[in-house]
Amino acid sequence: MKKDFTFKYGSSSVTLKIEESQIIDTLVGKDVEAIKDLKESLFQSLDSPIDSKALKEVAKKGDKIALVISDMTRFWMRQDKVVPLLISYLVDNVGVAYDDIKIIVATGTHVGAPVEDLKTLVTEDIYDKVEVINHDCRAEDLVYLGTTSYKTEVRINKVAAEADLVICLGAATYHVMAGFGGGRKSILPGISSLETIKHNHAYSLEPVEFKTNHKIGNGVLKGNPLNEDMLEAAAMMKNLFMISLVTDSDFNLTGIFSGHYYTSWLRACEEVQRIYDVQIDKKADVVITSCGGFPKDESLYQGTKAVDNAISALKDGGTLILLLEGRNGGGSPDYFDWIKPLVNGTFEKELRENFTVGGYIFFLNCEQAAKYNIMMYSSIDKDIVKPMGIKAYDDLDKLMSDADLEGKSIYVIPNGSTVLAKMKEE
Repeated sequence: MKKDFTFKYGSSSVTLKIEESQIIDTLVGKDVEAIKDLKESLFQSLDSPIDSKALKEVAKKGDKIALVISDMTRFWMRQDKVVPLLISYLVDNVGVAYDDIKIIVATGTHVGAPVEDLKTLVTEDIYDKVEVINHDCRAEDLVYLGTTSYKTEVRINKVAAEADLVICLGAATYHVMAGFGGGRKSILPGISSLETIKHNHAYSLEPVEFKTNHKIGNGVLKGNPLNEDMLEAAAMMKNLFMISLVTDSDFNLTGIFSGHYYTSWLRACEEVQRIYDVQIDKKADVVITSCGGFPKDESLYQGTKAVDNAISALKDGGTLILLLEGRNGGGSPDYFDWIKPLVNGTFEKELRENFTVGGYIFFLNCEQAAKYNIMMYSSIDKDIVKPMGIKAYDDLDKLMSDADLEGKSIYVIPNGSTVLAKMKEE
């Protein structure tokens, strides 16, 4: 008997009929209670932080404070709900003046947000009271902090470097390169120079073979050169206070972990594992997943985070059916412009000589498409992604017909951008 399964797709949803007897399981994160009183939970976290004095003791009247937040690509963490409360805490509980606070959007290598997006990120009321600036990784006034043991020269945003206190607000989530997002990533890559970011992220590749470094991956922290390099960079900031958010699969805030730049963030990562790690006995012939809808599937660049997670439940050579709207196409030019050297046969040479984050993610997606049969329902033109090895469809019935699911074992993952399947022996 076929059963209806509904997946988020862009700002709406799509429904697939799947033979129930073929489904091994539907993989979802654990049920967790969303935060009911955000102000109370945030203030409690700030007053009783992990391995740190309370924020009202760390910050004081007259301090120049830099608040580092994520950009619009991570709006799902809903920092717009947290920022006004945090500013209120600093002004009302600490006595900091609005003019002494600057909010830095940690763009990394991304293009800076327009004014309307900045207002969305921090709310219009806060935008009118506090200066909000986009980080520029190519700025000429970036400040050198030191060089890590990985030979990464760390240069960061001048406003943050000169602040009396830097508060980083981010979300812990799985990250295919750094193990987990959030935390120290607010510094590197968040507010670092282009060269700092490129040198760090180049560790994503094996030094000799043109393939992903075996030391990196979702949830991998120990021995991960990107993570360890990022931690060294963050440790150079002697005035750092971290706030890490955790969400459920519907992007409701479920946890706030504040305090020491490393241990508080690590506690948030452990909470992510508790919620989203799903144990499986075996891998499937087919995985059907969504990115979780907009903004997670606004582009191929953002949406393929679901691929990184979902293939952990897939047999080698298996089929991944990916529901990704892609209203903004491939996404950042830094990602999709790598189609040119791919087609020209100069990909490895150019990526090693001019490594970029987007370039590596593009390479990873090609690497994944070579190992698995990726079939994507999307608004993205099929001819555009064909050189990558990804099969794109604008007709869902045609995709399901071509997938030929009869007799094949299936996992359904409603939100592939959050859930990570792990074999029980792992």
